[in-house]
Amino acid sequence: MINTISIGLVAIAIPVVSGINWLSSNNGTEQTPSPVEDVVVEVPKTWICPECTPEEQYVLKELQRGTKIKDRNALATILGNIKQESKFTANICEGGARVPYTDCHRGGYGIIQWTSKNRYLGLGNFANKYGCDPSTLECQTRYMINEDIFVRTLPDFEGSGQTVAKYMIPAYYWLGWGIRGSRDTYAYDFTKQMILS
Repeated sequence: MINTISIGLVAIAIPVVSGINWLSSNNGTEQTPSPVEDVVVEVPKTWICPECTPEEQYVLKELQRGTKIKDRNALATILGNIKQESKFTANICEGGARVPYTDCHRGGYGIIQWTSKNRYLGLGNFANKYGCDPSTLECQTRYMINEDIFVRTLPDFEGSGQTVAKYMIPAYYWLGWGIRGSRDTYAYDFTKQMILS
């Protein structure tokens, strides 16, 4: 027999023992088994990017795990902006020097080029609080998803059905870029590479 449990979008059959009653009978004597039944569990689908770099794949996965963003264009816009800012290089100081967090003294640092004093120090404080290295992609991705400026723009990304151009508006408020560069092109490229799996 198959029972269905729905959690998300994909169904999985799970056998269930039927006829086994693991509770004692009323008189407290012996336990009788119940037969096995199949249970179907739905697993939510996520966006993946098989042709992306490991760094791009990691950020894409963490964005979906740490937020409610489900829209391909929203995810692609965020990825396109990160690519413009740093090419997903965590230990990069503005101008291209590859240095640890403590050795970047001018300009932005990291995957989104945290530039202002508060944002740069925010990364260091987050790393100290949660015991991670501020020079790594893992720590910076966690900080990015939890940084108050990103959290304020998050509802705009968690909507759906917008174009990349529309999602660039909250991306600007999130990053405050000075040079637009190729962020649009990168974002559109990500939309073509991402598949729902």
